[in-house]
Amino acid sequence: MILTRHRTENGPRWAVDGQLLPEAYTLSGLLARTRAAMQAALAEAAREGEASAPLLAPVDGWHEIWACGVTYLRSRDARQAESTAGDVYARVYEAERPELFFKSTGWRAVGHGETVRIRTDSTWDVPEPELTLVVNSQLEIVGYTAGNDVSSRSIEGENPLYLPQAKTYTGACAVGPGIVLCDVEPLRSIAIALEIVRDGAVAFSGETSSARMKRGLEELVGYLGRATSFPVGALLMTGTGLVPPDDFTLAAGDTVRVSVGSQTLENIVAR
Repeated sequence: MILTRHRTENGPRWAVDGQLLPEAYTLSGLLARTRAAMQAALAEAAREGEASAPLLAPVDGWHEIWACGVTYLRSRDARQAESTAGDVYARVYEAERPELFFKSTGWRAVGHGETVRIRTDSTWDVPEPELTLVVNSQLEIVGYTAGNDVSSRSIEGENPLYLPQAKTYTGACAVGPGIVLCDVEPLRSIAIALEIVRDGAVAFSGETSSARMKRGLEELVGYLGRATSFPVGALLMTGTGLVPPDDFTLAAGDTVRVSVGSQTLENIVAR
């Protein structure tokens, strides 16, 4: 099953497999249930016609989107290269406790076809394509979507304490286009790709797999929920294994395509 969220004249509506669900059905309501109860609710739900309205980010406004850092070797190397305190990233890559940080509220996230942004006070900016887990209130992994953790490498590199400014701002978080409901097993080795198009030509492209991640998916979710509750579920970006070369920075007008499994998220860059 694939859940999508759509902009309609009467407000956002959720759909499953291209068919509108009743207005009472929301991702928050579904993720408040156990996996089995969620699946039963979707199986019993009426279908109310084709979901043809434009897509929105597949989150409700009050959802939290969190993110992980330095979960791939490539990310560790990139963070060390950009930072004046590179040993910080080497230590967290090897540490028992992963890096976790708050990325966005649901209402601030942008969806497929919408605009991501780079900060006007940043000189070095990159997209970060990430397998994004969808977890319910019991911290069960119930599915995934594609995520783009847009980041300022110049701001984070100046001082690791500037991470919130480098990572959390308007247009820095994109997810979508939909949520694939599935077991966790297929997510352990799922294809992840990034393509950046500038002036009609490919400026960067790369591919990796979640199998190259140093940490386990349940491990990351477990740390997320150690001291924080999520009564309506949450999304968790799991880190990036694809980073453009150090001489590359995003520019206004670029098109960024992030593919994770069957989901391809496309956004235009603005400043």
